[in-house]
Amino acid sequence: QKCAVDRSQSAAMFTSILVSALSFQAPMARPARSGITMMAEKSASVPFLPKPAALDGSMVGDKGFDPLNFSSNFDLKWMREAELKHGRLAMLAVAGFVAVDLGVLAPGAPSGYSSVAAHDMAVEKGAMYVLLFAASVIEVCAGVPAVEQMMKGSDRKPGDFSFDPLNFSKDAKSAETMALKEIQNGRLAMLAFSGIVTQAALTGKGFPYV
Repeated sequence: QKCAVDRSQSAAMFTSILVSALSFQAPMARPARSGITMMAEKSASVPFLPKPAALDGSMVGDKGFDPLNFSSNFDLKWMREAELKHGRLAMLAVAGFVAVDLGVLAPGAPSGYSSVAAHDMAVEKGAMYVLLFAASVIEVCAGVPAVEQMMKGSDRKPGDFSFDPLNFSKDAKSAETMALKEIQNGRLAMLAFSGIVTQAALTGKGFPYV
């Protein structure tokens, strides 16, 4: 009986020692999570904002700039079509606005007026409405059908009206280069025209509007 008690005490002591040893064992290491996966990819143009998911770099001139997240709510092809259209108009507007203030006028146009004054006069006399009507006809007859076909799955690229009389886009590489130049200059022109008109209206002076 005494031998049995000794064996029981020895077993209890061994168990307590084993439990104590296991209690000091280092915890099993968990696989570390990658910092890259934990951190959302940032926009290249606005580094403190997440990269828009729809802007994957597939479009020429894509810099990941979409702080209002339009690309998640509207079709990218439609957005690029609008951007190109406004960029092209802005490039023409900058050239025309500055040209008038430098004295370059259309045949028969009255002289001695700034671009701001000419705009106000055109609105007052109704000439601006004629221009608006002409632009609307072009848009309805050419712009809307082209965009509608594109949105329905045609292979037309945004802004492509097959207009290249000087054959600048003679091959794929040239076409991509010219497309990048167009979108960059169009973006610059939209900002430039806003600044030019504001400065011209505030100062009442012609080019360079200071």
